[in-house]
Amino acid sequence: MARSSRQSTFLELREKYPFFVFEKQEYSLTKQGLQIRFTFNLADQYHFYPSIFMPRNSGFLPDHKIIDHLDNIIFNLGMIELISYWKAACSPRLVIKPFALSREQVAWWKNLYFLGLGEFFYLNSIDVSVENFMHMEVASTTALRSEKFILDEAVIIPVGGGKDSAVTLELLGNRPGSIPLIMNPRGASLATIAAKGFSQNQFFEIQRTIDPTLLRLNEQGFLNGHTPFSALLAFITALSAIVTGHRHVALSNESSANEATIEGTEINHQYSKSFKFESDFRDYVSRWISEDINYFSFLRPLNELQIAFLFSRLSQYHKVFKSCNAGSKTDSWCGHCPKCLFTCIILSPFIEEEQLTGIFGKDLFADVSLKPIFDQLTGMAEEKPFDCVGTVNEVNVALCETIRHREAAELPFLLKYYLNSSAFMQYSQVDFTSELFQFSSEHHLSPEFSVIIGELFDRGNSEFNG
Repeated sequence: MARSSRQSTFLELREKYPFFVFEKQEYSLTKQGLQIRFTFNLADQYHFYPSIFMPRNSGFLPDHKIIDHLDNIIFNLGMIELISYWKAACSPRLVIKPFALSREQVAWWKNLYFLGLGEFFYLNSIDVSVENFMHMEVASTTALRSEKFILDEAVIIPVGGGKDSAVTLELLGNRPGSIPLIMNPRGASLATIAAKGFSQNQFFEIQRTIDPTLLRLNEQGFLNGHTPFSALLAFITALSAIVTGHRHVALSNESSANEATIEGTEINHQYSKSFKFESDFRDYVSRWISEDINYFSFLRPLNELQIAFLFSRLSQYHKVFKSCNAGSKTDSWCGHCPKCLFTCIILSPFIEEEQLTGIFGKDLFADVSLKPIFDQLTGMAEEKPFDCVGTVNEVNVALCETIRHREAAELPFLLKYYLNSSAFMQYSQVDFTSELFQFSSEHHLSPEFSVIIGELFDRGNSEFNG
């Protein structure tokens, strides 16, 4: 992705807008649902009012079990929501008014903001350090305490409409009381839960609204870029656990999310999907919100190859899943982005080429225009794409296995190009089976969840090598 130097704009905006204030949070529990609104203030010149709504049909506990226990989690939700608005001018002073934060919490939030905005700083060529990018000032003395909740053993399963959450939903969706969670529902996410047998009113819905003032500032040339969306989702799922009384929140982030986008740095498009963030978030929730909430990634022991293998066996989702960000509004695969090409590559060892063409609407391996993205994914270019894609190793191993299955004389452009590359020479000797049946020890799965994956792959290993 091309970089543009906005350092001078960054400095000018910080001087013109020297402070940003988290003014207040408001919420109401009505017959319609839980309505939340935050008020953010950019140097007394712009105000933002982002909102979140949870409709009542999403499985709420009785009101008296909820209403007195929302201040803490909603305040923390506001702390992560504000990052999207603060980044417009990157004010050097951030003032927090609703409630107090300890020194440890301030350090935790600054670390999350800095690492979560790593891509934003990099692509805008902004030179900052964790020490100087922002000073956080706590204006309240009203402290919040961690609370005790009585939660059941059901699982909340966030579903985005891609292959990963489909695998988690398939494996955990039959657990008694389990419920899919969808933020701003779209075609693919709704079709995914329908493929599992959930009806259109059997999911926990989140409606998140971005203040249009921020969009106008973006159009006017204020700073813009990637923010840690999965961190926002993490706090929303914690709120959902409290509201529904369900203890477990099972994400679908894999071990591959740990790889830096820029080699040799901490810049990672998927930082808030990484094991580091997951561990930090679990610790934060346990210490300052509630130790009763169990947030974890069910797919963390697995790599993208393993998830693709599992997904390839779930044909009921093949026609409905979508992972393309560019095509999200039209519920389609654009066929031109890194996510489309990566998804095609990682599935190609397990799904026949005719079926792949049916999924994506064309043979992506035959598209010459995708060569620059192909080079990024395989490590033949200097940088990986800034997108949610697997590791360079996984991409190369998948391509080598795909070529083994096909006739070399009939290979489409990208596969023929790869066959003659140094990358193919490097990775063609890798044992595909060992990549497919080794598991990462970095995860937070309790035995009751890890055994599900273990048993599944024991069967799969026998079938794959049978």
